[in-house]
Amino acid sequence: MGIKLGIIGYGEVGRIFGRGLLPRTDIDRIAAWDLRFADPATGEAAREAARADGMRVADGMADLCEGADLLISAVTASNTLNVAQQAALRVGAGARFLDLNSASPGTKQRAAAAIDGAGAHYVEAGVMTSVPPYGIRVPMLLGGAQAESLAQMLGGWGMDARAVSDRIGVASAIKMSRSIMIKGLEALVIESYTTARRYGVEAHVLPTLKETFPQIDWDRQGAYFFSRVVQHGKRRAEEMREAAATVREAGFEPLMTAAIADKQDWVSRQARAGVFEGVDAKDRWEAYADRLIERSAD
Repeated sequence: MGIKLGIIGYGEVGRIFGRGLLPRTDIDRIAAWDLRFADPATGEAAREAARADGMRVADGMADLCEGADLLISAVTASNTLNVAQQAALRVGAGARFLDLNSASPGTKQRAAAAIDGAGAHYVEAGVMTSVPPYGIRVPMLLGGAQAESLAQMLGGWGMDARAVSDRIGVASAIKMSRSIMIKGLEALVIESYTTARRYGVEAHVLPTLKETFPQIDWDRQGAYFFSRVVQHGKRRAEEMREAAATVREAGFEPLMTAAIADKQDWVSRQARAGVFEGVDAKDRWEAYADRLIERSAD
C-alpha cells in the first residue's frame, strides 16, 4: 500500500506540491481541501480545477484527514495555528503533519503541541525561497522529532528537504530571520525606486546600486520584487507579522519588521483597488512605480 497524502490549502503552493507529487507511484492518492472549495460563489470552479489537476477533492477537514499518512499544510501564515488545531481534531494516530507555513517559532511550537497531542507527528518546514521557480524541489529545512526520517522520504520523492534540528522552532527561526531580509529588500526597493522615479532621478540612483553591488541586476530584480509583492503582498504581510512575532519572541522590538509588514500590506491594498490593472510580471519596474505615482496624484 502506498502513501495517502492530504494537502491543506490548495493555493499556489499546495497546487504545485500536489501536481508535482502526483506522478509518484508510491503515493496511492492525493486529496486536497481548501476553504475556497466551500465558497458558494467560487467553490465549484475551485473544486473542478483541483479535480482537473488529478486531486481527490475532500469534503472537509475530517474527510481529508481520514486515513491520511501525511498531511501537508500550505495555508497563509495567519492560519497556521488554526489549521493545525483543526487537523488535530481529526488526524489519525501515527500520521505525519508537515507544516510549510511561514510562522514564528512560538506559533510552530503551539501547532506542534496540538498535533503531537493527538498522537500524530508534527514536522515544521522552513521553505527557504520562492516555490514557483523550483516546484517540489524548493529547498526546505525540517525540524522536529521525525524531521530526519521525513527528510529521507521526501528526498526519495525528488524533493530538497534537509533536517536541521529535532526541536520545533529552529527551522522557522532560520526561515523568519531570512524573510526579514528578503521581504525587507522588497519593501525598500519599492519605496526607493518609486521615490526616485517620482523625482526623475532613477537613472542616477540605479547605477550607484550597480556600482556598490555589481552582482545584482537592479532593474531586473526590481521588476521581480514589484511583481511578487503586487501579486502576493497580503500573504507577505502576514508572514512579516509572524516575523515580527519571531523578533519579539527573541526579546527585541520589531521596529523594522513591523514596518516591512505595513509596506507589503499597503502595496497589497493598492493591488486590490485595481491600481496595477493591466501590469504583469513581464513589465519593467517603472510600470509599477508609475501606477503608484499616478495614484498618489489623485
